[in-house]
Amino acid sequence: MDDIQLVDLVGQYRAIQKEILSALEAVLDSGQFIRGPVVEAFEQELAAFLGCRFALGVGNGTDALQLAYMALGLQAGDEVIVPAFTFVATAEAAALLGIRPVFADIDPYTFTLDPASVEARITPKTRALVPVHLFGQAADLAPLLELAQRHHLRVIEDNAQAIGACYQNQKTGTFGDMGCLSFFPSKNLGAYGDGGAVVTHDPELHHRVFMLANHGARRKYYHECIGINSRLDALQAAILRVKLRHLEAYTRARQAAADRYDALLADCPGLTLPYRAPERTHVFHQYTIRIHPEVPGGRDGLQRYLQAQGIPTAVYYPVPLHQLPAFSSWGPYDSLPQAEKAAREVLSLPMHTELTAAQQMRIAEAIRTYLETALRTGQPPVA
Repeated sequence: MDDIQLVDLVGQYRAIQKEILSALEAVLDSGQFIRGPVVEAFEQELAAFLGCRFALGVGNGTDALQLAYMALGLQAGDEVIVPAFTFVATAEAAALLGIRPVFADIDPYTFTLDPASVEARITPKTRALVPVHLFGQAADLAPLLELAQRHHLRVIEDNAQAIGACYQNQKTGTFGDMGCLSFFPSKNLGAYGDGGAVVTHDPELHHRVFMLANHGARRKYYHECIGINSRLDALQAAILRVKLRHLEAYTRARQAAADRYDALLADCPGLTLPYRAPERTHVFHQYTIRIHPEVPGGRDGLQRYLQAQGIPTAVYYPVPLHQLPAFSSWGPYDSLPQAEKAAREVLSLPMHTELTAAQQMRIAEAIRTYLETALRTGQPPVA
């Protein structure tokens, strides 16, 4: 039986192995492992791909967010509005600086920030909005940017999951004051270790992030402020340069896989397929379905059934951020019904560049068997 992976990094590596090894050997021969020409070349190529003026490689996506908050001068006691349904880093990076994360609800179709929920949470202490382009689809940026302009707020785009996605024909991460990227290995553009980037059109913000990421110094041993140590190393930059050349092909492969899932699961009862919003492209970092609450056994029952069939899945994310103990001291928080409902219903299926049609047929058949049996009999089937 064909082994199905949630993410197949080994298969992707084997297809570009010679390019990767050649790039790594060049760095090893150079002896330049921290910054240097390879990192600078990747930053220039990344900026060109996104259509922005500047990109700075940093240690990881969480550092990118923290550096963006710092570069914009946000301080303890300020507030930033973030979605309640996302990875913890979006809010965690703010809380580490004493900035209060204010959680807003999400649009039930795209899982991204609901502008009406955002507007209701703007206070005199609000300093920034942080839309997250979740699962590979752009947030609805136009109303969020209008809110930011009207209330004199900064905008930081968390683009960790959506590199290459577009909103109204412009790449995500390039609309706000700053965009933050993650190159965690499983991302659409993934390193073979940690990595991240901060992108911007603003030269002063770019220089400030560079300084903050380098212990607060623009030149060695001349420290202008308190910073951190966060750098993308040359070996990871070399890998990312190779993979950036393949990124558009990777995106097409993910979109083709999503199209196959759509066709295979189109008339399957008890689930909702990913929504593709108009004037936006979806790059399918995840292919995330929703299991309806009336299905016996629910989402968790289906996940257990698929696991027994050798089909891995994941729940991104089982607890909305406003209900996590880590943020309890920042509350109390209002109920956010769409985020809470999504956390109970979402299930992400295997999605990667090496996924085959045969594997997807097997996945879809297992899902259909479970849902049709559960709804017909009133009992979750036994694997």
